Amino acid sequence: MSETMKDYEAEINASFRKIDAGDIVTGTVIAVTEEDVTVDLRYYAPGIIKAADYSDDPDCILKEAVQIGETIEATVVRTDDGHGNILLSKKEANHVLAWDVLKGYLEDESVHQVRVKGIVPSGVVAWLEGIRGFIPASQLSLDYVEDCNPWLGKDLSVQVITVDKDKEKLVLSAKTVLRRQQEEARNHRISMLVPGSVVEGTVESLMPYGAFVNLGDGLSGLVHISQICQKRIKHPGEILKEGQKVKAKILNTNDHKISLSMKALEEEMVDTEAQEASAAAVEYSSNEQVTTSLGSLLAGIKLQ
Repeated sequence: MSETMKDYEAEINASFRKIDAGDIVTGTVIAVTEEDVTVDLRYYAPGIIKAADYSDDPDCILKEAVQIGETIEATVVRTDDGHGNILLSKKEANHVLAWDVLKGYLEDESVHQVRVKGIVPSGVVAWLEGIRGFIPASQLSLDYVEDCNPWLGKDLSVQVITVDKDKEKLVLSAKTVLRRQQEEARNHRISMLVPGSVVEGTVESLMPYGAFVNLGDGLSGLVHISQICQKRIKHPGEILKEGQKVKAKILNTNDHKISLSMKALEEEMVDTEAQEASAAAVEYSSNEQVTTSLGSLLAGIKLQ
């Protein structure tokens, strides 16, 4: 197949492109060493990012942080580093571009992996998009954290909860992610419950409008005051007390909330007792008819 000028259009345009110090350029990583990263800028000269110019993270290791084929944005520091290369700084570009990326993370509530790199008063430090982020102790776990030292070196799933470019303030939270995971797991367990089935639990709190019953496995259901018993009551405390074991029927699990009814079980018991009594009466009546009929038959027979 013969080549045409159009096949070289990108290369021709690149040859006329002018790159100046201060420009933010985009390129593809073509080599990585412990000292620097080489970037193809589709220009007559490659770009070089020294390790010190890659990230503010003091523990950043280029061979772990950068992959060949990765796209990188960096600021042009010098158009000639003395060896015919264009000297770049990803660190400087980060200070311009990363804050917009972080703002996007805040808006879309996305989850990101970070590693705790330091301990500071009332929290820890981690790096995201090359920017130093603070995770308060209160945002490390669902439980109270008194000592942050055990978290050093740990990988965490976090969400961005504060971005302030002017103050260079980035705050991250692992607690938000954990709470979301906990809620999703709870909703899944609720979705597995079958309306109409009978459950057993412990009354954990009484409210004017009903009683909350702990069903175990992190689940609680509400027995509305109208569903506690057949008679009308003014307060659940007239029938129930905290710590009491109860059985109830699941009415529904709408909106991931468990609605229970003790009254429905009571009504079922009454219906069952009525049915049993009715069946016994029918059986008795049938036996009586058989006896009477046999007696009548014998009475009509004359023995010689």
